[in-house]
Amino acid sequence: MNPTDQLVATPAPASLAAWERCRRSVGGGVSSGQRATAAPHPLFVDRAAGALVWDLDGREHVDYVGAWGPMVLGHSHPVVLEAVAAVLPRLQMPGMGHRGEYEAAEAVLAAVPGAERLLWSNSGTEAVQVALRLARAFTGRNKVVKFVGAYHGWHDSVYASVTRHEPGERATAQTRGQNPHALEDLVVLPFNDVERVRAVLAEAAERDIAAVIVDPVLSSGGLVAPDPEFLRALREGCDGRGTLLVLDEVITGFRVARGGAAERWGVTPDLWTCGKAIAGGFAHSAVLGRADVIDQVSDGVTHSGTYNGNPVALAAVEATMRVLAEPGTYERLEETSEQVLAGIRRAAAATGADLRPYRVGSILSLGLTDRPALARLQSLLLEEGVLLLPTGKMFVSTAHDRAAVQRTETAFARALGRW
Repeated sequence: MNPTDQLVATPAPASLAAWERCRRSVGGGVSSGQRATAAPHPLFVDRAAGALVWDLDGREHVDYVGAWGPMVLGHSHPVVLEAVAAVLPRLQMPGMGHRGEYEAAEAVLAAVPGAERLLWSNSGTEAVQVALRLARAFTGRNKVVKFVGAYHGWHDSVYASVTRHEPGERATAQTRGQNPHALEDLVVLPFNDVERVRAVLAEAAERDIAAVIVDPVLSSGGLVAPDPEFLRALREGCDGRGTLLVLDEVITGFRVARGGAAERWGVTPDLWTCGKAIAGGFAHSAVLGRADVIDQVSDGVTHSGTYNGNPVALAAVEATMRVLAEPGTYERLEETSEQVLAGIRRAAAATGADLRPYRVGSILSLGLTDRPALARLQSLLLEEGVLLLPTGKMFVSTAHDRAAVQRTETAFARALGRW
């Protein structure tokens, strides 16, 4: 289908033209599949700064897409840019050790309670695969427990039971072309089901369970906070049974708290995966965890990647960690996120709109499950100069100020009035 076949008008005509042109050279016209679901069509931007982006038509928008999570400091934060600019003339990619590797690692480990060592990687998908390899090597087992609705990357071995799931514990494939045999070692359970978790982990050895991997805030589509008892049951269920607990904090890491779920809910896993916000907009990720598990890479467990430990990305990691460690940063981020939420609620109440937004940390959800209704609202908000994800999620950054919050409430009031 040609994009113009489904659209009558657009507030961003240059973006529509750019998408049509991009489709002639890039599959689907986007570099990551879900971007194509944006309504009324993918937006193409020219520049970004702080909490704002400007599209190809020159229109300014308050940005809650946040690059789908990484921009916890907003766009082009001066401390991050300064750190990157300092390393660029000296190193781009040496393929050898450099001081940035340990300086950034020390800064990340200082932020996350209980983390002793880390491995660098490039994306959340890669980090998850590294973590699961480490868990299988350490335990000598093969199966992995995941939860319905959780997204752990696009790799065949974990891309399962995200948007749909058949009854039972068998994983449901999510895409054409996926190797069905890759899912045979997955055990899929309901999120927040304490009793089911306890029953399955009581048989962890007999069932060959190497690891439990969990997104502590179920955030693939909607936004579901964990029952603290659920997280405790995971930790207790793994303890003493030879099973490792892996927190996939690619999305929640450095967003729900500086130390992620370990700090916010007091659960310490054996391994963490971190990405997105870790590098303030640059591409990098990490696997953190117990030293005895991580150090297997010196004892027969392969961990490779040409771009692992890229000095440019690690300069951004270290700078991001430095800014996030400043006193009061997370208190202000929580306060701003609550103000955004309150403004949307006021706009919904004033217009009588059936909207029930909520948040966990600096991640908001509009609570809409009806896709056409959500697409309609997203299109109206685009006209009003506010951007959110096609899923109805919103990422708040430290760059969102009082003016951005007020503009957001006004935009929602106008959009909901026509919704």
